[in-house]
Amino acid sequence: MKVDVIDLDAKNVGSIDLADEVFGADVRADLLQRCVEWQRAKRRAGTHKTKVVSEIRGTTAKPYRQKGTGRARQGSLRSTQFRGGATMFGPVVRSHATKLPKKVRKAALRSALSAKQAAGALVVLDAAKSEDPKTKALAARIGKLGWGSVLIIDGAEVDAGFSRAARNIPGIDVLPSAGANVYDILNRETLVLTRDAVSALEARLK
Repeated sequence: MKVDVIDLDAKNVGSIDLADEVFGADVRADLLQRCVEWQRAKRRAGTHKTKVVSEIRGTTAKPYRQKGTGRARQGSLRSTQFRGGATMFGPVVRSHATKLPKKVRKAALRSALSAKQAAGALVVLDAAKSEDPKTKALAARIGKLGWGSVLIIDGAEVDAGFSRAARNIPGIDVLPSAGANVYDILNRETLVLTRDAVSALEARLK
């Protein structure tokens, strides 16, 4: 499919052919959901933890004798039934990461790119470079383009000046092509790809 290419001044500077197998694939909501959950699980810190009996500070003596009191037998004041005692089956430090086959991840990324293209929310940019690497100047140009919530994906490397100027603009994310992922694509309303990004993604996903 043929798509127009623009620059940061919203001028048409040509066109580009997008591969149908990458940008025109079937949109699979189930694959998108699986990939998003996989990414979010990997990002979890997993550092929440409660104390078990052996970690509670306190006496190890038996609270009272076993028999003759008329009360239930107790072996420790650090047990779960006492105030300040341990937590039974509480969370422990662990990794929440799961496994997802590489074929599924690639199919989900193709589905996310195709969804943006089908919704008319995919823009191809000539180059993500700014002659004046200032946040104010870049914000003005992006404002004229009407991009409020946008993910910009560049080629193998992101221009340092452009990245520095864009990082303080709310709602703007900039990634290299290797960092393209389903969660960030779906998290923004508009997806902007440079020519280099299109070439890199097609080589990666074909």
